[in-house]
Amino acid sequence: MVVEIYTDGGADPNPGIGGWAALLLSGGHEKVLTGHQADTTNNRMELTAAIEALRALKRPCQVQFYTDSEYLRRGITEWIEKWAEKEWQHKPGQPVANADLWRALWPLVKRHDINWHWVKGHAGNQYNERVDALARQARLEITPDAQISDDVPRLYVRASCKGNPGPGGWGAVLEQGSETEQVSGSAFDTTNNRMELTAVIEGLLLLPSGSSVQIFTTSDYLYQGITNWIPGWRRRAWQKKDGNPVANADLWQALDQLGQQYAIRWINAKGQEKPALEEAGKLAVNAINMA
Repeated sequence: MVVEIYTDGGADPNPGIGGWAALLLSGGHEKVLTGHQADTTNNRMELTAAIEALRALKRPCQVQFYTDSEYLRRGITEWIEKWAEKEWQHKPGQPVANADLWRALWPLVKRHDINWHWVKGHAGNQYNERVDALARQARLEITPDAQISDDVPRLYVRASCKGNPGPGGWGAVLEQGSETEQVSGSAFDTTNNRMELTAVIEGLLLLPSGSSVQIFTTSDYLYQGITNWIPGWRRRAWQKKDGNPVANADLWQALDQLGQQYAIRWINAKGQEKPALEEAGKLAVNAINMA
């Protein structure tokens, strides 16, 4: 029996509320599995998705396994045998991270004939995109609704890009009580991530320094960067752990400095239906068309 498996998992923030999903395809049939956990990490959700997918196979199979997690793929294909030999420790007293899940996964892997494939996330693969959406939906099922204050300005930001890199646009909608202000712009040769950052910077400049503001974004890159990654970037002088410069460091530094002038609450609005977010998205698209 030949089976194709696609899995994905993640936490928001990381660590935080997590969700995972697996899609099993065989002979024109499909099986969807999902789940969530209140306090977890990206890597634990990736591993959980793989475990549950393989557990669903009732007999040994030939498996084509697709994941956008290098941690999962390399763990299975490069590291796990050494970990098992060393009783799941790097060195005495230094346990392998997530050893409980790796130990659960290993016998399941050995039961099947598996080819492991890495696929780039968010790159148009229909099944990878599907499990990404399913994992996000699973996470949102146990994510408390953000308590939005009507007394604090709400800034909604979106971006669009044709080609990535290519012509790009950004849009921002600021709501203060019953008043709404809109702003947008474009760049000839840019990326979606640069437009997301620009939207926030320009949107914040609509408010006086010292203001409180709630910022809504659908961009994982922007949300994770500002809530998770930026402290480490500062410590390393805007370099990644491998010594390479942080992408879009000029805009991240500008946002970091500007953001210190405001009391900001960041809200991950991915998957949420909000008219102001839709309007910001239209502004971004129209900005490209008018450039």
